[in-house]
Order: sequence, then structure tokens, then C-alpha cells
Amino acid sequence: MRTALWFLAIFSIAVLSALFAGNNDATVTIFWPPHRVDVSLNFAIALLVTGFVLLYFALRALSVLFALPKQAKQWRSLQKERALNAHLFNAQSHFMAGRYLRARKAALAALDMDKAMGDVLGSKNSDSRLENAPQLRALAHVMVAQSAHALQDKVVRDEHLNLALEHNNPKASQETREGTQMLAAQWALDDRDAAGALRWLNVLSQGAARRTAALRLKLKASQLDHFNAHSLSVALETTRLLAKHRAFSNTASESLLRSLVTRMLSDAHDVAQLQTVWRGLDADERKQADIAIHAASCLAKLDGDAQQIRTWLLPAWDKMVAGAPELTATSQVILVQTMQATLTAMDDNWFAKIEQAQINNPRDARLQYLAGMACKARKLWGKAQQLLQLAAPRLTSSENQSLQHQAWIALAELAEQRGELDIAAQTWKKAALLG
Repeated sequence: MRTALWFLAIFSIAVLSALFAGNNDATVTIFWPPHRVDVSLNFAIALLVTGFVLLYFALRALSVLFALPKQAKQWRSLQKERALNAHLFNAQSHFMAGRYLRARKAALAALDMDKAMGDVLGSKNSDSRLENAPQLRALAHVMVAQSAHALQDKVVRDEHLNLALEHNNPKASQETREGTQMLAAQWALDDRDAAGALRWLNVLSQGAARRTAALRLKLKASQLDHFNAHSLSVALETTRLLAKHRAFSNTASESLLRSLVTRMLSDAHDVAQLQTVWRGLDADERKQADIAIHAASCLAKLDGDAQQIRTWLLPAWDKMVAGAPELTATSQVILVQTMQATLTAMDDNWFAKIEQAQINNPRDARLQYLAGMACKARKLWGKAQQLLQLAAPRLTSSENQSLQHQAWIALAELAEQRGELDIAAQTWKKAALLG
């Protein structure tokens, strides 16, 4: 369609030109004293058009001629820039292939090419300056530093790292600088220098510090500095952010959060510190059975308030009674042992809960054991003996061995109270074999 329109336009111009020139009797007189020249109007127009075309092409030819030196300079700069980029690409390829010496050599060649260009990349002449010159130079230094780190050459690594960060040109990419700082943090982690890694991460901008890559590095640094209580809290907060950003799977994030919280609870030296850690947890974290059981166990070891222990254990207790699969056998044993530590100060409400749970789950040997120990604590000797005699032979698994040991001891003590010394001796023997 466009071609047809062009043809129509050309034919129209041709027809109009023919009509104009064919019947045009006008003349143009040129006076150049003492001469006079008469030419037709058609010839005058043709002469003007021809002169304009010749003048145009002459000026274009002169422009191209005078531009040849500049184009030659640009071509040489382009060739050198391509050679520089080729060295950088080779350095990256060699580094990915594990050829660190070749990678460092190629990156150094790129820096030498930059220097050999007479500082064209950083020249003040706006005609020859490259917009990404500082970024290219910084990347070359980073490649040298990466290769030196892989070769355990820390002196060269630190030297080129500093040179890469010194090129803080406004036209250089901010991401290049932030990426260099993250690499420095990763190298510090490789050197087992948690404090150094955290220092590099702290100089990042607020936006860069919240990126997933930076958070992962921060988590690793906090975990590496595990002797510091503050680092554990930083690691916990970082893990929460990573879980929010879906950097881990749900199972992995829950496992990592649980391990960090467990470590913080275990490191508490007194009841006040333990309660502070507990209050710092999220509501969902406090509802996790394993965390609640471990926190209550730590509180029991620190001789904390029995009512507080049972309050922390309540979500886990409800799950255990309901037969939730998330509670492992080891966790249930710890829950029972922690609950046992509060039996002497247990109120009627909790005693009724234990008794009802045992009735509803008559095949659960752990609940039978706990109910029997609760009856013993309340001096209900007969019922305690009955429940413990049912539970003790069934607590045979490796997880329940400690409960079985305590059950035989309790039965031996009850037999001694009744004066049944032979039965007590046999029971003490069973306990001794487990101890």
C-alpha cells in the first residue's frame, strides 16, 4: 500500500511538472552590465535545483573529510574498549571454570589495557570518555580480588578490593559498589571472620541491607558468632525476615527458627533472662510445641514458678493429648518430665486434666506414668501403684528409658512403704539395671 502511494505521488508530481513546464513561456533576464542574458524560467529553475544539489553534496563531502580523524579516533577507542571487555569476559569464564590464575591474569590484562589507553576511559575529554569507565575498572579489580581470594592470596585480594571501592564515581553503578561490599562480607565469612562480615554488611544502604542475599550473609555471620547473645537475636530477626521473603521453604525456616530459639533459651542464666527471651518471641513461635516444651524445661531447671511452667506447656500438652503427629517421642518424654517437676505444686484443675487425659488415652504409657506420679505426689498410694505397674513394663523404647527408670524407683518406694521388702528389692534391681 505504501509503495502504491509513493508511485501515485511521483506520477502526480511528474504530471504537474509537465503541465507547468510545457506551457510556460516565461523568461528570466539576468543583467550583468554591460551584458544581458535571457533564459527560460524552466532552465533557471533546473539550474537552481542542480546548483543546490551540487552544493549540498560538496558540503557533505567536506564534512565527511574533516570528520575522518575523529572517526578514526573513535574506531581506535572502540577497538580498545572491545579488547578490554574481551579480557573481562575471559576472566569471568576462567573464574567460573575454576582457572583462578588465568582469571586473575585476564583481569590484570584488562587493567593494563585501561592504563595503556592513555586514560581514555577516564579522560576529561567528553568526546572520548566512556560512561561506564569507572564501573568497568571496578569490575576488573573485583575479578582480580575474587581470583586472589580463591587462591588464598589475601594481600592481593585486599589491595584490589580497596581499589574497586575507591572508584566511587557518580556515574559508576551503585549496584556494583554494593555487590563489591557483599562479596567482601562473603570473603570475611570464608575466613571465619564474623565481625568483619557484619562490618561490611553494616555499611550497605538500607535498601541493599534488606535484600535476600544480604540477609543470608547476615544470618551466616550471626550463626558463626554463636558465642555472642546479641548475634543470636540478630540471627533470629534475620531468619524471620528471610522467612517473610520466602527465601527458605516452610520446613527449613521453621527448623532454623526452632534451633535459634532453642539456643537462646538454653543460654539463659536465670529466670528473668529466660522470661525476657520468651516475651521476645512471636505468638506463633510460642505456640510451637517443641519451643514451648524446651522453654518450660529450661524454666524448670532454673527452679521457676510451677504455674508459669504449666502455662507455657499448655499448647504442647493439648497437642499431646490430642495425639498430634508433630510431637516426637523425645518431645513427649521431655514434656512429661517437665510436668513431673511441677507435681508437688499442682492444683486440682491440672490434676483433673492429667487424670482425664489418661482415661481418654488408656494405651498411652507416658500418660499412665504421669498420672501415676501425680497420684503418688498426692499420696494416693494404691492408684499410683496401679498406674505405674501398668506403665513401667510398657516404657521399653529408648526414648522412654528414663521414664521407666523413674517408674521402677517409684514402685520400689511404694513397696517399701507397704513393707513388701522382697518386692521392693526386685523392683530396685530392675531400676538399677536401667540406671
